[in-house]
Amino acid sequence: MTPGLPGLSLTWAQLRDLKCDEVEGAADGWGRSSNRADAARDRIEQQLLTGLRDTQEGEAAQAAVQRLRQLARNFQYVYTECGLLRTTLNSLAHEMKIQQRALKEALDDAASLKYTVHPDGSVTYPSGGEGMVDGAPLKGGTASSSGPQGLLPPSGLTAPNPHAAKAQDIADRVTGAVRAAAEIDWRYAGILRRLKAEDGLKVPDSTWRDAAGDAAELRNAAGAYLKDAIPRDASPADRRDWWAGLTQEQREEYLAVYPDLIGNLDGIPALVRDAANRDNLQLLIGELSGRDDDKAMTQLAGLREIDRQLGAAPKPGEPPMMLLGISDEGNGRAIVSYGNPDTSKHVAAYVPGLNTALDADFAESDLKRAKDTAIATREIDPSSATIAWLGYDAPQLLDGFDSLAVAANARAEEGGRAFGEFIDGLEVVNENDDPHMVAIGHSYGSRTVGAATQQPGGIAGVDDIILVGSPGVGVDHAGELGVGREHVFVGAAENDQVTKAPSKLQGNLFAAAGPVGYIVGGLVDRNGDDLWFGKDPASEAFGATRFHADEGPGVVTGGFAAHSLYFDRARADSASADSIALIAAGKSHRVKVEEPR
Repeated sequence: MTPGLPGLSLTWAQLRDLKCDEVEGAADGWGRSSNRADAARDRIEQQLLTGLRDTQEGEAAQAAVQRLRQLARNFQYVYTECGLLRTTLNSLAHEMKIQQRALKEALDDAASLKYTVHPDGSVTYPSGGEGMVDGAPLKGGTASSSGPQGLLPPSGLTAPNPHAAKAQDIADRVTGAVRAAAEIDWRYAGILRRLKAEDGLKVPDSTWRDAAGDAAELRNAAGAYLKDAIPRDASPADRRDWWAGLTQEQREEYLAVYPDLIGNLDGIPALVRDAANRDNLQLLIGELSGRDDDKAMTQLAGLREIDRQLGAAPKPGEPPMMLLGISDEGNGRAIVSYGNPDTSKHVAAYVPGLNTALDADFAESDLKRAKDTAIATREIDPSSATIAWLGYDAPQLLDGFDSLAVAANARAEEGGRAFGEFIDGLEVVNENDDPHMVAIGHSYGSRTVGAATQQPGGIAGVDDIILVGSPGVGVDHAGELGVGREHVFVGAAENDQVTKAPSKLQGNLFAAAGPVGYIVGGLVDRNGDDLWFGKDPASEAFGATRFHADEGPGVVTGGFAAHSLYFDRARADSASADSIALIAAGKSHRVKVEEPR
């Protein structure tokens, strides 16, 4: 057996002779397995499940659907784990090549100087220089490294032979490369040992939880290999170009290891984001199912409902559902599109407001609003998509100190920046020359849309803005929103008390002087058109186009129900929902107009 460096099982000869191309070949094999599993999952979901649902009924058919969904879930797990294996091996080869290059440079330097590098990493050098007394050449010797490179610099007083310093440097570099390679080998061996599935024919949440841990461990081990190259701080256009410049193999590795980052990166194509987020959704479900805190349970309910809807085949006339963002950050993030926003001529993005979070209610109610709007819009123009965008922490009215956020601008400002970047990302990847884009803000979401318009450059690409149930948008005139007052549309139900919120002056005076202060504040606002976040968008002074909305139930009988009915097409008076769809489809001239307040 060839002797190695002290304390190391790896020799420099083994590092030199390591065939990294064979490691990369094994990675390619796992990549092919991952792709086959992904293709099998896609065939089950797009062909078998759809055909079964469309042609078969009864308990047997339902049982078959459930088993096929489980099989698709299993294939998704295989796709994920094989992808992690491929990236692990590629990352191992990548890091080993770096150390091989360092070793080769040191060995080449030794050969050019006619030094001898021994199996233990020591370096023998010849006689040279002149003695300080007799001028005779100084004896040669052997340099050894006992630590990282540079820790044992030679001294001209104790080792005046000019070869000594060079030999010491080479010994340090050889040892440093072998030590680094041994650490790399140990690190990746541990990851590979843990990349294994449980026995059985099902992939439960616990296994997905393990997969999430596998991905996290690989990220820590291979951060420099992939993560550092992700342009997280770049513009959406730069991210689009970065993704377009990657090889297919590189894209597949990013999707395997960083589905959360790629899936939530504005500027990445919608089909890619959807694929990444479907994978990340399973990882999140597995991760959160291992916790029992309230936040995890709340978000888990929302994730499971979104997963259920993604697995259901669209009914005739329904657009395909795409997951453009998912995360457990803050109160949760979820971005769902009905229709492909990259290929559609008309794209509308709906921003919900107060009390919205990643929970079952969002997955059932807010997604239904976006879906109903998408269906209505596609009836007018099939080339359309509608998105529910929960990309910020909306204020939670009954959540302790967080309830104070509803009266402040911070959440809207933060959300506005994120929403503006999201819209920019939609525009740069859209395949149409000049797509028609619409921003829809409901409740506090309208304030968030207003904040987005006040960012440098406004909301790039947005042509029309719809505000419903709004307590104000942060500006006093529609012309300040950057799209022209004729492109700002407002829906305000007569019984929606949020659209009649007191002005900030009234609120402050009430806090200071009680009812008397509130009355005084109202007298100052003589026209009664000031709200908490500025001028009432439905007022004549604001200057927007107000479309008709059913007055809704009164506060006494319906509470705040009127605040949530703007998107409801099932009502006898669906003028509001119809107007939203017309505007989203570029037919705003057909809306039913109502006099401003």
